[in-house]
Amino acid sequence: MLDAEPDLSTRLFSHIDFADGAVAAVSGGSDSTALLLLLKDHLDRTLPSARLLAVTVDHGLRRGSADEARAVAELCAERGIAHRILDWTGEKPSTGLPAAARAARYRLLSSAARAEGVGLILTGHTSDDQAETVLMRRDRKLGARDDGRGLAGMAPATLHDWRDWIVRPLLGVRRGVLRDFLRRQEVGWAEDPTNADEAFERPRMRATLAGEAGARRMDDALALAAREAGARARLGAEAARLIERFASQPAAGLIRLDPALLGAGEDPAAIYALRILLATSGGIAFLPDQARSEALFARLKAGFLCATLSRTVVDSRRAGIFLRREMRGLPAAEAAVDATLWDGRRRITLGDGGDALLIAPLGAAAAKRLPAGRVETPPSLMRAALAAEPASQPLGGSAGAAPDRPASRGFQASPVVAPFARFLPSFDLAVARSVARLIGACPLPALPFAGHSAG
Repeated sequence: MLDAEPDLSTRLFSHIDFADGAVAAVSGGSDSTALLLLLKDHLDRTLPSARLLAVTVDHGLRRGSADEARAVAELCAERGIAHRILDWTGEKPSTGLPAAARAARYRLLSSAARAEGVGLILTGHTSDDQAETVLMRRDRKLGARDDGRGLAGMAPATLHDWRDWIVRPLLGVRRGVLRDFLRRQEVGWAEDPTNADEAFERPRMRATLAGEAGARRMDDALALAAREAGARARLGAEAARLIERFASQPAAGLIRLDPALLGAGEDPAAIYALRILLATSGGIAFLPDQARSEALFARLKAGFLCATLSRTVVDSRRAGIFLRREMRGLPAAEAAVDATLWDGRRRITLGDGGDALLIAPLGAAAAKRLPAGRVETPPSLMRAALAAEPASQPLGGSAGAAPDRPASRGFQASPVVAPFARFLPSFDLAVARSVARLIGACPLPALPFAGHSAG
């Protein structure tokens, strides 16, 4: 047990629910090493029966990474902490390497958490990381697509794959404080040479934050992040209320907006709600850009129209404003694979029958043979939406065989909230919940903070 840091570890972790254990992501750097030791101290004092697994992901991208992973293993063995090294194997992309490495890291961390029956992953991101992130995003002059939401920085918690919570308890702690703690404990850490390589954006930003002028800039960045995080959460809550009041789902793949939404007097929140619903209907991970969404909203106010944005057909008529997936660009028929995301909109779960299936869009011809459904919704819209839904046929069946109806026997196609299916920051929980209820997606797992639930 640490002899001088109980106040720090209590402040960092007392609000987190560790009843089901935790996975700590530990690279061997100062931040994650301090996270691990402070967390171990907290659990030893407050919940000694809790499972703690340290995981080191070796991306295999530079010399020495394997040695650093083994050094973490040795530290964990000395402290009685379970530890695993997970390697990122396979071919690495020639472009977009940082993003690919990040995705691989969280995928491997999640697999380790699931193997332990744990839904909580802790990372060592600090206030230094937060300031660097916010300033890099601001300096890139975020485009209309991002509308400034990225200036909120990293969220205290992020839901990964709608299943595992990634919590960042060190966001309010400076890196220097953690390194002072490690020095007092006589514990070393690894220095990643890429952190000083100014060929990369983050090290360049880190260099600008050194010294007294840099400290003031960092404080300004953290204040900006706090303001933007609050604004983003408030906008999401307002959009959630509008969705609950004005949106409905007459059929799978078809969202109806009451035209009264256009005159509700809450245009920023209404446009934000529209962007999220467009991305959800189209199966797009990113929201449509702000300028095009504002233009669409203005056109909807001006009168009836039929337009397409983010793979979503927007059909405004007397019966309402309807959103559905356009037919262009739908996936070709392919062998069904369990737990895959189909078209960015549906999570495929195979049944226990063992029959090999092809999954393909139902198609217009098959959709015409289905019952018309609710009389208050134009049948043509119902069938157009159903035509874009996944349906099955036996693998190896007769050539050109028509697919079965949506939600066929042998598989389930559960809807997902596309822009938040992979990463859902806690800033956006309110609006994500509302969309999930609207389309029948799986409920959110409870936040891993004391006194919170998924609602």
